[in-house]
Amino acid sequence: KMAEKQEEPSNAQNGEPDTAEEGEGKKKKVKREDLPPFEIVTGERLPAIFFKFQFRNVEYSSGRNKTFLCYVLESQGKEAATRRGYLEDEHAAAHAEMAFFSSILPRCEPGVRYSVTWFVSSSPCVACAQRIADTLRRNKGLQLSINVGRLFMWEEPEVQAALRDMKAAGCKLRIMKPQDFEYVWQNFVEPEEGDEAKSFVPWEDVQENFQYYEEKLAEIL
Repeated sequence: KMAEKQEEPSNAQNGEPDTAEEGEGKKKKVKREDLPPFEIVTGERLPAIFFKFQFRNVEYSSGRNKTFLCYVLESQGKEAATRRGYLEDEHAAAHAEMAFFSSILPRCEPGVRYSVTWFVSSSPCVACAQRIADTLRRNKGLQLSINVGRLFMWEEPEVQAALRDMKAAGCKLRIMKPQDFEYVWQNFVEPEEGDEAKSFVPWEDVQENFQYYEEKLAEIL
């Protein structure tokens, strides 16, 4: 059985500043479309507190309304290169998956092969999945592997169809194992203050939740 409802996080845990108006109880619910747009956040390493909350592979992801995307981009052409970093979306701004193709890899050069690996807090929405599938079909030299912490709205038929379309376009989609969370911790998360060598501490049910999502994804695909 999956972990049940999580505690509502403080704004600081969610990567948002705490304010008096949005403190305890959140008296006024704000619809997502009413929230102001924010810029896409990019960088090399994300704060540990964001990782611990946003990547947690629970089923009921209360308060986890962002997408964190860590990437490794390898290009093989005249000048082979490897780039890595992370993207974070917020509110009405473009989703992190869209932002990757508009800012990190805006175009694929002819004759260059690109190998891209993502580690994402949750699987893509329908619109992002369609963009991914379209991009892969247009660019035969692009290989994309997506490792997700949890499945986003996986019970919705349109989401399931979008994930299958991504697979048909050549995208490799899989659920993050405990070892994948440790890889992200070591390569994409800022060391915590006072203990630079602190190792990744798996949360309770990380293996059980991975198996749950792996079974669901296998059924969908």
